[in-house]
Amino acid sequence: MPLDRSKAPEFRIPEDFELTPPFETKLENGAKLFFNNTPNLDVVKIEVIGKGRKASLPLSQNLIPSFTLILLQEGLKGMSGEEIAEFFDFHASEVNPILSFAHEGLGLLTTKKHLEKVLPVFIDLFSEATFPLDSLEKRKSQKRLGLKLEKEKTAVRAGQLFRKALFGPEHPYGLEPIASHVDEVTQDRLKFYYEELLWQEIEIFISGNFSEQELNGLEKDLSRIPNRKATEELLFPEVITKYQWIESREAALQSSIRMGNFSIPKSHPDFIGLSVLNTILGGYFGSRLIKNIREDKGHTYGIFSSLAEIGDFEYWVISADVQKAYYQEVIDEIYFEINKLVEEPVAKDELEVVRNYMIGQMLSRFSSAFDIMDRFRAVHHSGLDLSYYFDKLSYLKTFQPEDLLKLSQKYYQNKKLIEVVVG
Repeated sequence: MPLDRSKAPEFRIPEDFELTPPFETKLENGAKLFFNNTPNLDVVKIEVIGKGRKASLPLSQNLIPSFTLILLQEGLKGMSGEEIAEFFDFHASEVNPILSFAHEGLGLLTTKKHLEKVLPVFIDLFSEATFPLDSLEKRKSQKRLGLKLEKEKTAVRAGQLFRKALFGPEHPYGLEPIASHVDEVTQDRLKFYYEELLWQEIEIFISGNFSEQELNGLEKDLSRIPNRKATEELLFPEVITKYQWIESREAALQSSIRMGNFSIPKSHPDFIGLSVLNTILGGYFGSRLIKNIREDKGHTYGIFSSLAEIGDFEYWVISADVQKAYYQEVIDEIYFEINKLVEEPVAKDELEVVRNYMIGQMLSRFSSAFDIMDRFRAVHHSGLDLSYYFDKLSYLKTFQPEDLLKLSQKYYQNKKLIEVVVG
């Protein structure tokens, strides 16, 4: 029977899907280890992640954690930065820093064949780094230039100002990095952060094809990584939100818009439903904001909304780069689409498109051998487990227009939004 390419293949919603939670154990150093076995795959992924302590530093030293992690591969006792780079490259391996306000760590991607040689050097990065001065000065020069270039980009600047408006300029999460902060990065401060504050309450996430005996040997090796007890809880300054921030630039051809406010955590019972609303509004390329502002009016190449988090805070943000002359019209249309969600139930045909899109998108994120660990880690850091995805599939299969209408009225009705415009 010939294939009719004029018709899209039928999308069938799965009844269920299977997820095996990772094996969990505790190492001799007190670190939790999570292991996901990947049979017939000889690639190994190891991520060592601890609590982020960036917010515990003086505001002027906010760049210390990123410099610390970046410079780990610039020198070890007995190995120069060039030798480290050649070593990992020769063994087809990559080491990447992991950095957010909530977490700090290192990731290793290698092959099982090379792991025995690569692992000792990877482990040395956690305690034997030297932070050579020449590499530090080079990185500082690059950062100064990077900050200057970022400030010139309206999109980057709008993102900075949105966080500044959301939290306040004196809050660690609202702080804008500036050139003088680079001057605060010194070798002594990097070493202090590395030896006293980094690697607190670490957790290790491993994906690879290992027997029980091999895993036991790996656990013994990884127990050499320092695992410090958490320092006292951070006391954040008061959040001071500014609801409008406009930075005009006469020479700019476009304006970058950021709009939004605080939101709810992934652990909240309304989060999955709110993520559906966010998708309808601006979370995919068939969203209402795309159809209105890109397709109908042609004011932008793209406009999207997303649910995000920074540290222990969650927020909702709408992002767009638009023709400068029409930025106010775009803002008005954003409010129009939000109000429409509050006042009118979503039509059945639109609802089914979004339902199928979100189910397909979620299932596609479990397509590779490493995906299960990535998805586990994403919810684990929110205090959840893999059952979150079964709950999500159940909701996506059954939600109705009236469910979304109630949620939109709860979270969108009369909601005051931050408005940031740069350009």
